[in-house]
Amino acid sequence: MERHIPRLVIAATQSGAGKTTIVTGLLAALRERGVAVQSFKVGPDYIDPGYHQLASGRPGMNLDTWLTPKEKLAASLAREMEGAEIALIEGVMGLYDGGRQGISSTAEIAKILQAPVVLVIDAKSMGASAAAIALGFRDYDREVKIAGVILNRVGSDTHEAMLREAMAGIGMSVFGVLRRQEGLGMPERHLGLVPVEERSGADEPARKAVEAMGRAVGKQVDVDALLKLAEMAEPLQAETAEGKGNSARPVCRIGVARDEAFSFYYPASLQVLKDLGAELVTFSPLADKSLPQVDGLLIGGGFPEMFARQLENNYSLRREIREKALSGLPIYAECGGYMYLMESLQDFEGQVYDMAGIFPGRAVMTRKLQTVGYIEARLASDTVLGRKGSLIHGHEFHFSVEEDKGEAAERPFEFTRLRNGQRYGAGRLRNNTLGSYLHLHFAGCPEQARAFVEACAAWKERH
Repeated sequence: MERHIPRLVIAATQSGAGKTTIVTGLLAALRERGVAVQSFKVGPDYIDPGYHQLASGRPGMNLDTWLTPKEKLAASLAREMEGAEIALIEGVMGLYDGGRQGISSTAEIAKILQAPVVLVIDAKSMGASAAAIALGFRDYDREVKIAGVILNRVGSDTHEAMLREAMAGIGMSVFGVLRRQEGLGMPERHLGLVPVEERSGADEPARKAVEAMGRAVGKQVDVDALLKLAEMAEPLQAETAEGKGNSARPVCRIGVARDEAFSFYYPASLQVLKDLGAELVTFSPLADKSLPQVDGLLIGGGFPEMFARQLENNYSLRREIREKALSGLPIYAECGGYMYLMESLQDFEGQVYDMAGIFPGRAVMTRKLQTVGYIEARLASDTVLGRKGSLIHGHEFHFSVEEDKGEAAERPFEFTRLRNGQRYGAGRLRNNTLGSYLHLHFAGCPEQARAFVEACAAWKERH
């Protein structure tokens, strides 16, 4: 069916051009005006949507054509638009960058959604060349509807005039010009931005940063023109979205590890578990001394290396999780959660901390990025995510390596890197506990979500 959904993509020429700052600021500026805006992030990013939520008051969602089928992209967007007036989509990396052959690039998603694109250009130390870049991006793929640009890190009135004149010469609209401003942005570390969960102390530095972005964008970007542009988006062909909601009588309770150390979850992925009848209850591996009454555990990614001492000190919870794992409780852990379930974790300074001790080996942090990119994961064993041979689309992104004491363990996954075709065994399986560096999205693999919920429901029946 056709849906009128005002929508807009904010893309960039490359990573670091300032699109996250601009999108976050635009969300805050729109919220200040009373506009209900739903944000989306292209790609598998977990951190940017947290800043989106802080700015807009609505959970930031993800759009990805590898983690979820591209045929469901429009329906996924439409599903999240209840109560919102406009969809604001932040791109990933450069406009045309993505996985192999452009999978899940901002350009691909903009074309599927028939959304107008505004290109952010870092114009620092640049004059008319900015127009040449904009012209090249516009001509590279005419199916991508580049409607104009936002110029970032502009130095002076003279610099702005030069840039505007060059853009006028190629017929490119300028929707905003942001001046260089020290401190306008968010702090970064080895995996990118620092998660908003870690910046919510008494002085609320994250909120103050978002408010500053909102003020800057509200003054220096033509917000009214962007709203009009979004309204001009063509009607979108989108399937009728299935209704959200939990089962009236939950079939099981799943504990979700959620605190400053473990925060990497896609809201729509968790919603799939709820739609299958699971009740989700959160717990903190940092602060809680015992688990809630649950029939399974989900331990997502995050930054356990930044909180290793606190995790080690919470001995009672580590012991309980280990005991539950040994008794057969269904547990699924991703990346940082997988590291937490190993015997120990070595941080960047070489300090070693005890972890849950379910899987043998040690997670060792390195200064070099070990793996980033999309993967295809094949289950090499029957697990809580389904039967042997099942295929799952996911991604990896980590700075740690796994030291396994030289053991020739059978791995529950076979990973294939999308970019180069490399294959390798991955992860660990012990009883009903499964862990690996895999990140998945249950909306893209509903059969794995169903298998996990069914495993938890079966545990409930037996106990």
